[in-house]
Formats: sequence, C-alpha cells, structure tokens
Amino acid sequence: MQPTVEDVARAAGVSRQTVSNVLNAPERVRPQTRARVEAAIAQLGYRPNRLAQGLRAASSRMIGYRIEPVHPHALGSIHDRFLHALADAGRAEDHHLLLYTADDAEGEIAGAVSLYKAGAIDALVLYGLHPGDPRPPALRAHGVPFAAFGRTGDDDGHPWVDVDNTAGTAAATRHLAERGHRRIAFAGWPDGSAVSDRRAEGWREACAGLGLPLGPHLRGEDSLATGAALGARLLEHPDRPTAVVAATDTLAAGLLRTVRARGAELAVVGFDDTPTAAALDLSSVRQPIEAAGRAMISALLNPPLADPAPADPPLGGGPQAARLLAPELIVRGSSTGTP
Repeated sequence: MQPTVEDVARAAGVSRQTVSNVLNAPERVRPQTRARVEAAIAQLGYRPNRLAQGLRAASSRMIGYRIEPVHPHALGSIHDRFLHALADAGRAEDHHLLLYTADDAEGEIAGAVSLYKAGAIDALVLYGLHPGDPRPPALRAHGVPFAAFGRTGDDDGHPWVDVDNTAGTAAATRHLAERGHRRIAFAGWPDGSAVSDRRAEGWREACAGLGLPLGPHLRGEDSLATGAALGARLLEHPDRPTAVVAATDTLAAGLLRTVRARGAELAVVGFDDTPTAAALDLSSVRQPIEAAGRAMISALLNPPLADPAPADPPLGGGPQAARLLAPELIVRGSSTGTP
C-alpha cells in the first residue's frame, strides 16, 4: 500500500497537520521540524494526493486540451509532438493534461466551458488558430483562462506562443539561393490557412530581398498525392524552377516521389522535420516544439511569459504576453545539389 500522511506523521513524530503544513505551507513550520518531516517523506516514498489537494485548494492542476482529429494523408503530425511536449512541460510544473474530443470548434468551446465550470480543469490550451477563429472570443466571454499555440492574425488579447513560420521558409529560400538556384517555387495549402500563408510570405520576402523573380506558387491539400501532382506540374512548367520550398514535409515527400521517379533534378525543402524527412534525406525546417510546450505552460501558470530560451525574448507582457520562437533549417541531401 502507498504510505499515507499518517504514516509520515508517525515516522517524523509530529501531527498530521504538521505534515500537511510542510506540504502546503512550509513557511509555517520550524526548519528543524520541516527537515524531519521531509526526511520521513523521502524515506517512505510518500506522494501527496494531488486530487485531494486540488479539491481543498479549489484547483484541479489539470489543463484541458482537445485532441485534434487524425489526418490520414499526413506523414507525421506536428500535433502529436506538441501534445507530448505539452504533457512533459506540464508534469514538470505538477500539472497534467485532461484530453477530450470534439467534432468542431463549437463542440470544443462547449466542452471547455463545461469542464471549467465543473472544476475539472484550471485552464485550456488551444491549438491551430486561424483568422476569425471563434474560440478565443467565446472562451473570454465565458471567463475560461486559456493560451494558444498559434495566432489568429487579429489583435490577440490572450497569451499565445507560435513558431516564426515566415523566418523558416525565408531561411530555406536563402539556403537554396546560396546553392545557386535562381528560380525557386513554393508549394503550399489553399488560400485561407494562416500557417501556409505565413510560410509563403517568408518565401516571397526572401526572393525579393535576394532580387530573385518569384517562381510558381502552387497550392493543394496536405497529402502525398497532392505533392506528387504538384511535382509533375513543376517539372512540366514552361519556366521550370530548379528548386521548391514546400509548406510541409508531406507535400515535400510527394514532390520528391515524382522527381526521383522521373530521374529529374529539383532541389526540395520541406517544413516540420518529421521522422520521414530524415528517412528520405529531405531538408526541412524544424519547429522548436519542446520549447513551445514549455512556453505554453509558462504562459498559463506564470504570466507574463517566463523566458524558456534567452535567444527568444517575449513580445509584450502581462496576460497578453506573446512569444515567437525561431525555427531551425536542417540541411540534407535533397537540397545540397546545384542547378
């Protein structure tokens, strides 16, 4: 059986209340007594009942999170990595995730409000924001504390953490230009995706800064089949590019499939640095997902944002603190050739 507070009290020769004070208000206990209790806790391997503590403190130590639907056509989901990083960061702060499902944004809002009002969660993490996203204003209206991974692009009046997607594709474009490429295309999602639009923006800005003409900008759903089709279109383009930056590794892998099947030459860089990218020797932009998880927990528990990485200072402060994290370009064989 697990040791109890009473076991600790007996071992330390103190009252049950003294043990409780050491756990919850150590400043009330004399140093010598506190040391004796802490030694008994360590000896017995006692772990506090966080659920009971949460009920007494009106805090559940739980953070709500809606699990994203599975995307069958994607090679690797950045969502899964973020979920793991968020759970690890929460555990380090003695908080845990309460996962739930919902069919759409309205269901996610209703679930979060219900959990919060029932005392099951202390706050919520939102994932995958987009322009006009209804979730932030609805949660504010219901008084549910939350922070977001991503931005709506509007005047976000809440804590958020995001990866600098524009900087990532700009770095990929400059890398290709350094290899001698002058006609660089971009393959992204359909219009309206904030993430894809920012990644396209980085490509455009880098081309303009380097004095390069814009190559073709092709769009399609995030799937291998789409990437393969876009690759065929690029290889048959009248002003055929010699390199392409893709919005995801899934699109990039599809592009590579067509390029290699035809024995053609086209330098390719993806985004997200999934395990598949390493397997295919695909250059890719790596998101700092672990740092994002730590920053999200910090945004919820310690506003303004604590600094998880000195190189990434917070933007602003207080409850509207924001953090933009820098990605890293991982160069592999798919982009090291010259045109």
